[in-house]
Amino acid sequence: KLPLFFSSSCSYAVSSTIEPFYKGGKVQISKDEKFIFCTCGTRVNVLQIVTGKIVHSIEQDDQEDITSFALSLDDEILVTASKALLLKQWDWKQAQCTRSWRAIHNVPIASMTFDPTATLLATGGCDGTIKLWDVVKQYCTHNLKGSSGVVHLVEFHPDISLLQLFSSASDCGIRMWDLRSSQCLCVLQSHYSPVTSLAFTPDGASMVSSGRDKICTVWDLKSRTARRTVPVYEAVESVVLLPEDEDFSEIGVKTKEIHFITAGSKGICVLRVWDASSARCVFAQTLPSPPSAGGSEEGGEEYGDPRSLTYCLPLPSSLRLATVTAEHNILLYQLPSFTTQQQFVGFNDEVLDVKFLGKGDTHIVVATNSSQLKVFDLATSSCKILYGHTDTVLSLDVFKKGSLFVSCAKDKSVRVWRQDPDSGQVSCVAQGCSHANAVGSITCSRMKESFVVSGSQDCTIKVWDLPETIPETDGDMFQLTARVTEKAHDKDVNSVAVSPNDKLLVSGSQDRLAKLWSLGAPGADLALLGVFRGHRRGVWCVQFSPMDQVLASSSADGSVKLWSLQDFSCLKTFEGHDASVLKLIFVSRGTQLLTSGSDGLVKLWTIKTNECVKTLDAHQDKVWGLHATRKDDRVVTASADSNITVWTDVTEVEQAEEQAKQEDQILKKQELSNLLHEKKYLKALGLAISLDQPHTVLKVIKAIRQGEDGAKQLEKTVLKLRQDQKESMLRYCAVWNTNARSCLDAQAVIQVMLTHLSPEELLQYQGARAHLEGLIPYTERHMQRIGRLLQASMFLDYMWQKMRVTGAPASTVVDFILKPHSLSMAASQMAPYCLYTSALLFTRALV
Repeated sequence: KLPLFFSSSCSYAVSSTIEPFYKGGKVQISKDEKFIFCTCGTRVNVLQIVTGKIVHSIEQDDQEDITSFALSLDDEILVTASKALLLKQWDWKQAQCTRSWRAIHNVPIASMTFDPTATLLATGGCDGTIKLWDVVKQYCTHNLKGSSGVVHLVEFHPDISLLQLFSSASDCGIRMWDLRSSQCLCVLQSHYSPVTSLAFTPDGASMVSSGRDKICTVWDLKSRTARRTVPVYEAVESVVLLPEDEDFSEIGVKTKEIHFITAGSKGICVLRVWDASSARCVFAQTLPSPPSAGGSEEGGEEYGDPRSLTYCLPLPSSLRLATVTAEHNILLYQLPSFTTQQQFVGFNDEVLDVKFLGKGDTHIVVATNSSQLKVFDLATSSCKILYGHTDTVLSLDVFKKGSLFVSCAKDKSVRVWRQDPDSGQVSCVAQGCSHANAVGSITCSRMKESFVVSGSQDCTIKVWDLPETIPETDGDMFQLTARVTEKAHDKDVNSVAVSPNDKLLVSGSQDRLAKLWSLGAPGADLALLGVFRGHRRGVWCVQFSPMDQVLASSSADGSVKLWSLQDFSCLKTFEGHDASVLKLIFVSRGTQLLTSGSDGLVKLWTIKTNECVKTLDAHQDKVWGLHATRKDDRVVTASADSNITVWTDVTEVEQAEEQAKQEDQILKKQELSNLLHEKKYLKALGLAISLDQPHTVLKVIKAIRQGEDGAKQLEKTVLKLRQDQKESMLRYCAVWNTNARSCLDAQAVIQVMLTHLSPEELLQYQGARAHLEGLIPYTERHMQRIGRLLQASMFLDYMWQKMRVTGAPASTVVDFILKPHSLSMAASQMAPYCLYTSALLFTRALV
């Protein structure tokens, strides 16, 4: 039994999206520190730091991946290199390509950089050559040979008067080039693995190099010798010098000697500050290690900790530091405290689940193909990354109040998280570990924050009781203990759901069954109440209706079924997806269903009519995540294509717009009637055309022609119309001319237009040629009809003359004339003969 009064949704519109904008490769920050430039396949995306939004996207026309790019130091010129061996110069603010040229390199370009004057561009190729380009005069100035392997690093000396270029290739040496003579001055040898970055002191006298051989080297550029080698005990991907004129005493910087920051492979200490003179680490930024990770620092380095860094970029004006992690996250730190200011997620990989979070559903929590959870602020797109699980997080659920949520993962654990409503900080407050295999589904109690239910690939369901007082921070993490463990299915448990009154539990499994359980009183075991049979393949999702005693299930067989809780019978089956239906939720107070499938589609179903009323198409891959706000006014979907889309219910808005449109139409129709009554034909015709109602326009034309001096009035009115209105009139006439009842009015309007408008002017009208060609065959038909009537009238005229000669009674002749086929009617039909002939001839000449 469905509710009698409800407001059904029938339309959703995209309100915001979270898309991948960085998939690895180079990252550069503009000099004004407002934008981050990063590669994403065939595009270079420009991220505005303040808003976290993509403001520009520069994409290659040839659809070839971008291998490298460089932004000039004045933030004016952007140059990209692609696998097509083309260099393109862009006006990035307008996203327009201003110039492109062949790179001359025989293989793709691996690195590129601008000199301080923004006139010289150096490109390092995979063929071991370096080429320099004058971007102002547009020609190649140097071709430097001698490097072995891929030239993955090129940097200009900060003092442009020296005209020196530094490069590094696969041979692990740092080559110092004199651009005046195009000769290699020397090769700086210190590293035994590829050099990853170079950093110059402001005076240009010293340089620090980093490598994956776990050392950093301080070079004296005047003597071209290594001043000191600093062992850093980790593979370093980037090195940044600390500003000399700032106070960094709080992080252990006591002298004015060279100090540098290293970003490397160890996930435990991700940023370190080193004193170059003493080769000592003076500061190490430490992130908490997951409690059950059970790995050492070396283990994190060996297997590639997701928190290891690939880039480190300085923002000297605002005294900040940007880092890029191995999982394509960009983090901004404030110096000297090294506190996290902003976090941006460049690539979510495959999104497995998503839920609204917060008191007003202002955030979303996302589970991706990662051990980390991501909490996005929908207003600013800023992100908080949550560490805790040690393997991929598979499922999420949120308690009724919105500040407490739960997660489960492949690490066989479940975790409870709390979001502080004021600060937005999220901490793990409880954890449970007793499953024997990956935990694939989780749900929480609906009335109170009292328990959590998890379903696992070990075929069991566990009920976890929460304490009455849940800890506020992760420092007092509560260890959960399973109250009930039940062997529920013969295969993986894919979904679990709790009823709105917390008394029932439903589980769906890969064994094609859904089962209903009684949760009973606290401390009681689960009791099986019934089994729902009918799906031909595994059940992916089960949900209770919020209003009725029914539940819904979705399956890999492409169907959604509605079941009765009274007799466990199937009430309805919804079929429309072409592949597995992965998620479903009830909306509109339980009167509608939203489903998402492997076909990338989201469908809205009305339960009462079994009808799919809307299909939302915004994803290119499996839609794993689907959730609605507590008010049902917004829906979020998440897909394996790494896109997260937030939809807003615009049904009421569209209905209001449609109602306003109808009211406006009624007012215009009344106004049109008044104008016709007042014989204001020009305004009436313009209003009828604006309503786009050909029948109404025809009525106005007929009214004009039936008035006094109709032909002149029509000519005067038509010629005063605007060009767009004349275009509409020509389009209407092409339709009217197909009907004998309205052809005279169409020909009258066409005669005015053909008489007063030149062929060149007519052909400029939109679709004029097609409309005029469409007039010809019907005009020929009308001429043939008039020709036949003319012949008939000749015969009648002959009969009339003969009857007068023989002296027939006048009354007989009059009666004959007044018949439908009399001469008077023929004469009235003949009146437009000349009009048809002239229109046909002129139209043929025009076409």
